[in-house]
Formats: sequence, C-alpha cells, structure tokens
Amino acid sequence: MRTQQSSGRRRMRSLRLAAAGAGILALALSGCAGQGSGGGGGTDAGGKVSLTFWNGFTGPDGPALQKVIDDFNASQDKVSVTAEIMPWDTLYQKVLTAVAGTDGPDIIAMSASRMPQFAQQGLFAPVDDYYTNADHDAAALNQAAVGASVFDGVNYGVPVNFTPMMMYYNKDLFTKAGLDPNKPPKTWDEFAAMVPKLTIDENGDGKPEQYAMALGDHETVPVFMSLPWGTGGGIVSDDGKTSMLGDPATLTALNYWVDLVKNKKASPIGLSGADADKLFQTGKAAIEIVGPWMTTGFDKAGLSYGIAAPPAGPASDAILGDVVSMGVAARADEATKQAAYAFFAYWNSTQGQITWASGSGFPPNRADVASQVTASPYPAIFGAPDVASRAKILLPGVAAGGSIGETIFWPSLQKALNGDGTVDTIFPSASKDVQALLDK
Repeated sequence: MRTQQSSGRRRMRSLRLAAAGAGILALALSGCAGQGSGGGGGTDAGGKVSLTFWNGFTGPDGPALQKVIDDFNASQDKVSVTAEIMPWDTLYQKVLTAVAGTDGPDIIAMSASRMPQFAQQGLFAPVDDYYTNADHDAAALNQAAVGASVFDGVNYGVPVNFTPMMMYYNKDLFTKAGLDPNKPPKTWDEFAAMVPKLTIDENGDGKPEQYAMALGDHETVPVFMSLPWGTGGGIVSDDGKTSMLGDPATLTALNYWVDLVKNKKASPIGLSGADADKLFQTGKAAIEIVGPWMTTGFDKAGLSYGIAAPPAGPASDAILGDVVSMGVAARADEATKQAAYAFFAYWNSTQGQITWASGSGFPPNRADVASQVTASPYPAIFGAPDVASRAKILLPGVAAGGSIGETIFWPSLQKALNGDGTVDTIFPSASKDVQALLDK
C-alpha cells in the first residue's frame, strides 16, 4: 500500500492544488462571512472563522497533532483551529450533551467505529461533498480509512489516521528468557510456548513479577475483540447484521486466550490500556500489541524493543486496524463547515501528512508522501504493504458498535477472566444481547 517513489512532481502538483484550494476557500468563506457559525465556532468582522476541535490525543502523539494545527493556522488568515484534548472515554461521555448545546465543539475526532453510533443520533453532518470536491485531493487518501466512517451509505468523517496495531517486544527480556531477540512469535502457538519463559513468578505466590504480555481487557484499544478473527470467528458478521459471539469459531479463540491469561498468567487480569502501556514501558511485560503513538514513550523509557506483526491465528492473520476520523457537528452552518473542510484538506495535504507522520510515528494517510517521511522509522514499519494488507477494521458501520464493546463484550470477558462463569456459558448468552442491539 505504501510505495517508495520519486515525488518531486507530485509535491509540486500538491502545492498547486493547495494554492488553488486556498483561493477557492477564501472566496467561499468571504461569501459566508457574517452568517455566524453557531455553537463553538464564530466568525469575526474580518470573516475569520474560529473552530474548536475536540480530540483524545493525550499521548505522545499529541504534540504532533498540535504542530499540524499550528502550521495550518499560520498558513492562512481565514480559519483558526483550537484543540481541546481530553481522554477518549471523557470525550465520548461529554460529546452528546456538548454538541446539543450552543458552545460545543465544531470538529470532533473519534474512533471511526464509534461514528455510526453518534451519526445515528444526529451528531455529525454528512461530508460526502468534501470527497466530491476535487480541490481536496481526497482520491489520494487511503480508501479503507475513508470508508471506515460510512454509515447507511453516507460518509460522516475524514480520516485523521489509519494504522495497524503492531506487536512491540522487549528484546532484553527475550534474551534473559533464553529466547532469540530477533525472532518474536509469529503464531498463537509460538507465543503460547514462550509464555512459561516470559511470565516469571520468582517467589511462587501466584503474582508474577514479569508477564509475557500486557493485554488490556477494558478501556483499551480493542485487541482482545479482534482475536476471534484468528479462528474465523468475530463479534458480528461482515454485513453487521448477525452476532457471532456464540459461534464455535469465536468461542474457540476466546477459550484459547482466556486460558492463556487466566490459567497460564500470560497477562495480568484487569488491565486498562494505560495500565498495559505502563507495564510494558517499565519492563514488566515482554510484549504489547498497540499502535505507533507509544513509540515516543517507549523510546524515552530507554527500552530495547522490536516491532513485528502480531501472531497469526490458525485460520487468519488479520490485524486490527485502527482509524480515527474527524467530523463536523451537525449544527454547523455553511461557514463553519467550509472552514472545517479547509482544515481537513490541510491535515491530509502532502505537508500536513509529512508533519503528522514524522512527529507521531503513524503511517501517512496518503501513499504518495510515504517516501518523504524520513524523520521517523515508524511510519514505514506500521505502513509496510505486507502489514497494511492484513489490517481489518472492527465493527465498521455498526451503530451499536460502542455499546457492544462497553456494555456486552468487555464485561463478559472480565467475568470469564475472573472465573464468574466459562467462555462457553457467558458468550452465547452475551451473543443474544448483541443480536438484540443489532435488531433495534
């Protein structure tokens, strides 16, 4: 998906398009000046539109996001974007009531898997017209990322990023365990064979001092929810209409991983995503599957680590792909919407993507700039064609996706991990609850 090629002519073409787009934008915003933007945005006497941008980039990738915003604000005098950054769970809790009021955000970023839920409730404005405007150069974007925000045939978002989740492994811990630090596990069974060597309980009290993996079971990137793909199972069918939590293939995967965590102590039980990051970052877990936003933190911690594709299941080597999209609040008027589009276009421009990828470690959203991202090695690793081709998005276009995870899957998983029932009794029952949500 990412190609290495000479991009001088492409860069000049992008600059010409950007200049043309800026002229069209200036005319459009000038024509809309004085209408007011409603809500958090505002248009001053000179026609400048101020936008509030809510997002959850609280991690080491936050400065890179702010750099792109600062560069956009400095690049023109028609639009000003101000970021308000908060934890993702806080954003999801606040966004409905905030947008319904008059002082909420104008632009909202969130996991693309959550957008259908909020679009169904009238939170987002359709953005199909963004993609039909040639000045936005949207054809250059990763089309899987573009499609991730489609609900009921309508697109409600523009991609902020798209990345596969990768396996980080601590080379020092591999060496101490007598394992080759250059040969991470490629399959589930290879990982399972390493667990007795990487999980260490020195005093035998049942509380290991070191774990083979840091695997979150709530408030985290949904790696655990993607594991059933490895046996041909899943959470719901590809058409989003049928629950698969009770399918034999899904139960096989969940039994395999619950046994590894609960009985083999491959990972602590009860980890949030932040807990898992800390466990790996402090050298108390040998492996974590997470995105490129953690590279800066792991580098600062002085870890000697490698990055490889996660272990493949017996039936599939699919990798969880994470997409964050940004949308426009439904109450936005035309001035606000066009101002947001100007920011979206800058974000996904050649320069915007070089800045973002270089500072965050994410692969760029457009293949034609991949060869120009040289300040960081990580975009090439996470955007490698053999990795990107295996990436799969969880619950795309499923309006109930957020509720399925928060109210059904994660609580059911925690019950199984804590011994409050078995996978074979808990998840078929949970599957009925998922189906009830899908049928609404």
